[in-house]
Amino acid sequence: MSKLTGWWKNRSSAGKLELYTRWSFHLFVLLEIVSFGLAPVMGAAGTSPLVSGTLFVVLFTHAVLCGVLNSRALDWVVGQRERPVRLAVFMVVATAAATLAVLALQAAGRLGEPSMAPALVSGLTCFGSGSLVMCLRSVRRMRYVPPATAAGTSLAALALGLPAGEALGYLVGILLGSLFFSFTSGFSAWLLNTVYELDRSREVQARLAVAEERLRFGRDLHDVMGRNLAVIALKSELAVQLARRERPEAVEQMIEVQRIARESQREVRDVVRGYREADLAVELEGARGVLSAAGMDCRVDFRAGRELPSEVQSALGWVVREATTNVLRHGDAHRCLIRLSAPESGPVTLVVENDGAPDCPAGPPGSGLAGLRERLAALDGTLQAGLVGDGRFRLLAEIPDRETQRLEVRA
Repeated sequence: MSKLTGWWKNRSSAGKLELYTRWSFHLFVLLEIVSFGLAPVMGAAGTSPLVSGTLFVVLFTHAVLCGVLNSRALDWVVGQRERPVRLAVFMVVATAAATLAVLALQAAGRLGEPSMAPALVSGLTCFGSGSLVMCLRSVRRMRYVPPATAAGTSLAALALGLPAGEALGYLVGILLGSLFFSFTSGFSAWLLNTVYELDRSREVQARLAVAEERLRFGRDLHDVMGRNLAVIALKSELAVQLARRERPEAVEQMIEVQRIARESQREVRDVVRGYREADLAVELEGARGVLSAAGMDCRVDFRAGRELPSEVQSALGWVVREATTNVLRHGDAHRCLIRLSAPESGPVTLVVENDGAPDCPAGPPGSGLAGLRERLAALDGTLQAGLVGDGRFRLLAEIPDRETQRLEVRA
């Protein structure tokens, strides 16, 4: 069953919306052919088979052309190709030509059924308007399409000698139909573009968080090493000058350089140690903020009955970091739960659970979880991660109480 539904579950929200929108517009092709072409043309009495067949082929070709234009326009909306300007112009010309041909046949009395011409003209103009709106970005330009289509059709009917009442009927009917299809198409394109923008914003947010952390580390390292390296360079130059003059002070200067170098080495280790030792409380609050900013319902449950050692906080802080990154980058989570339990006696457990996890992860497995297992193994801890059903992914980290272990060994 998972193989049958995986093609849908493994898609992101943007991918699901795109697939739904594409198939909706594919159904529009069938709707135009059946509702506005097949029934009126085949059911028309008093019309020659040649005219009926030709009109059906024209409307069938127009429906397929609108379907292709809608597909190309959706590719443009999601940024996969350029805007199909030439195809849109060709569709407008083809729609206008087909509409004029139907109105001319109606004016010449070649259509036996009175309702045949309005049905064909409505199908051509309404679906054509919706396809044209898909190729426009500005709402200001979209709103001109239905009135222009209705007015152009009405004026063409009057120019071909049709009664004013019929021309007015074309004006009202096509205006209402074009407004409906234009709004549907324009809203679908806007919604799809908005969802993709949110998806790209989530990726950018994750990258910015990584870049900000790198900048912080580089800034701290520069502050520590900048002054010391400048002093080392200055004293080394002074030692060279003294050595050339065979002055005994050169030895003292090099001893000072050696001392500053060792001090710099110690300070760099302190900076790296401070970078690696994550503050658990800060990481929990940071995870809540990042996931909430990404549009998720994140709940943090922190139950601490005792003070945790610094090495335990550091290890669990890294677990929270990696779990938050995985939630942002993989799957399509809407809810996330982070629960930390540290009773007065017993193991410390950290659970990170989210929904929207894909059944089959995309790409090769990373090294993040393996690195976390190594960190926890140094504290005799364990890490379990995997699907738990209904698209939920659970990460469970557990660190035993060292004091309890020592009491058990003595016993």
